[in-house]
Amino acid sequence: MSHVLLVTSSPRGAESLSTRFATEIAEGLQARSGGALTVRDLAANPPPHITPAYIQGRITAPDQRTPDQAEAVKLAQAFVDELKAADVIVLGSGMINFGLPSPLKAWFDHITWPGVTFGYGDAGPKGLLTGKKVYLLAAAGGVFSEGAWAPFDFQTPYLLHLLGFIGLTDVEVVRVEGTVFGPDAAKAAIANTETTIAALLAKAA
Repeated sequence: MSHVLLVTSSPRGAESLSTRFATEIAEGLQARSGGALTVRDLAANPPPHITPAYIQGRITAPDQRTPDQAEAVKLAQAFVDELKAADVIVLGSGMINFGLPSPLKAWFDHITWPGVTFGYGDAGPKGLLTGKKVYLLAAAGGVFSEGAWAPFDFQTPYLLHLLGFIGLTDVEVVRVEGTVFGPDAAKAAIANTETTIAALLAKAA
């Protein structure tokens, strides 16, 4: 049985395709494995931007932290514990101004933790969260996977870099894109993503 962690971040609520399809993947994987499903909705409960309390608290011995430092580190530790407990991580990100949603960036700022999720060795940085499968659902109104706008995709490559930096290198990207070019284009994009997810889940069964 696999423990699945679903992380969503879109502010679009019920209209969010990144949340819709990430949830579909996570629930499909959970149903097939019979394991647990943990949901972290970063839009409903956005993490704060990191503060001096977090920066100092994470390098301060637990028994020497101030109350503010202890609270800041406690939140980061909760995020890290969810990641460590998961065998599979499903991440939903809808492009905003060519990048990822700010709550998702804040989440990464909390979990990218020296000595906890990555370390330094003779060969440089080394990710410590290894042996996990990640599904990244990347949504965008335009088409960024190829063509003229591909150089302006600051969402997917950046997320892949952040994930790899903490050791999450086994990542499968699922895109839903091109939905702003009219109803027919949106319908086709959604249908294409549905087909991709169906094949993905069939392979995971």
